[in-house]
Amino acid sequence: MLITMQTKATRAAASDSYVKQTLREVGIQPRILRSTRLVDLVGTVDAKLVAAAYGMTNEAVIAYLSDHVDFARLPNP
Repeated sequence: MLITMQTKATRAAASDSYVKQTLREVGIQPRILRSTRLVDLVGTVDAKLVAAAYGMTNEAVIAYLSDHVDFARLPNP
């Protein structure tokens, strides 16, 4: 959650440029934060639910599962 001088008095979100500039100062790109959060969600929650919640296609969310194997769902050999 980011609170700025503009957002503290209203319900409006912080502007994209404010977020980008704030993250740039600490060396993080918004894209990396978004990707990291999606990887975590897709690994712990059903991918179809994540797709529906974020308005993404199932195929787009499945890309975040490419390096994740849930051994609990695999049959025992």
